[in-house]
This record gives sequence, structure tokens and C-alpha cells, in this order.
Amino acid sequence: MNRRDLLRASTALGATGAVAGVTGLGAAGPAAHAAEGAPAGAGKPLRVHVVMFDGVEELDFAAPYEVFSASRFFTDRAVEVRYVTTSRPGYVRASYGSRVGVEHGWAPQEADVVVVPGGGYARREDPGVWAEIRRGTLPRALGAAPRPGLTVAALCTGVMLLSAAGLTRGRPCTTHHRARPDLEREGGVLKNARVVDDGDLVTAGGITSGLELALWLVRRELGADAATGIESMLEYESRGTVWSR
Repeated sequence: MNRRDLLRASTALGATGAVAGVTGLGAAGPAAHAAEGAPAGAGKPLRVHVVMFDGVEELDFAAPYEVFSASRFFTDRAVEVRYVTTSRPGYVRASYGSRVGVEHGWAPQEADVVVVPGGGYARREDPGVWAEIRRGTLPRALGAAPRPGLTVAALCTGVMLLSAAGLTRGRPCTTHHRARPDLEREGGVLKNARVVDDGDLVTAGGITSGLELALWLVRRELGADAATGIESMLEYESRGTVWSR
């Protein structure tokens, strides 16, 4: 375990103790105190792929990555999180200039959850969602991705990439408030909620909603104790309405 993971594990231990109401967890660590009644599927890893492209919004991809990565401290189930791209693995330049290495190519058949961030929707000529829609590669890949066992999730204007792929047509969904009219015109059934869970399609509102999106999916896939443990670790409380069937 590297130094960063050791520090995070120590924080997680403290958070788990606070949530469980205990003062010591013993040598077994947080995995031994995983959520009781967690959903089925603990025998295999939860595999999460976060989609990256030039112009992606920093907080859109970083918040879900942080939440899903931290969730492994609060569950017996292994959690694997990776950045993926439909372009060649390498570096992407995010909306505010961050340069992020992406080592993995597009492989939705190897994922349980695919998370699509947004970015650049207000600047049609710059890198971002509009450029990806014009290029067509990512929407086509998303359109071909759905299969039994895969949840496609998106937040902010990343939902417009799902719309371009035809995945939101006729289905409950939401997006960043400035893109909502576009989403509705393209056939999405808008819901006034921060997160909209329609089973294998989960969408969320703008930017900071990525925290709620990831926390909701952690709760759904790993159990409530895992989600509340992460909230304590991050010193963050979920807010807003979750719409679900």
C-alpha cells in the first residue's frame, strides 16, 4: 500500500468507526465491517469506467472517480475504477487545462458502470461535448454499449452525448439546467431531480451533481453503509432529490 492509500485507509477507518458507532475496528480493517445487507454481487468486482475526452469538465470526472475509488474502503467487494477513451490511450486536456493520462481504451463489455462526464457545451467550437457529437465516434460507441448487466450513467452535459447516441429518447432523465431544453427537444423525458435512476440509465444534473450520481450508484450497488461511510470520509452530505422507478 502506498503512502496515499495508507492515509486514505486511515481516514476511512475513522469514518467507518464514526458511522458504526465504535471506537476500534481491530486488525481486520474496514473490509471486515462492510455494509450489512449490501446488494448481491459481492463475489465479483464492481467495474467502473469513466469516459474521458478533450474538453471534459474537471469536476465532472474527478468527483465520480473519487467517490467510486474511495468506496473500496467501505465494502468487502472489490471496486475497480479506470479512465477510458474512444481515442488512443494517452493524454486528454480538460476544460480548464488539466492534462490527464488515460491508459485504457474503450471496453464497455468489461464494465458494470460507464460514467459519461460533460464539458464545453457552452463553447461549440472548442473541444468538449459538441466536438464529440460532431466527430461522432463517442456517440456511436455509447449507442452500441448497452447490454444486460451494464448501467450507463452520465452527468451534466455528458447526458447530451447519451442523447446524441439515442439512449435518452423516451426515457426519464435530467442534465445541466442550460441543456435541459435541448434534451427535451431530442426526446428525453425530463424529471425535476438531481439524479434520475431509470434502471440501466442513470443521469444527473450539472457539475457537482457528479457527487450525488456516484454516491447514489454506490448506495445502489454496494449498500447504504458504503455510501454513508464515503460521505463521512469526504465530509459531504448528499443533497437534492433522486427520482427512481
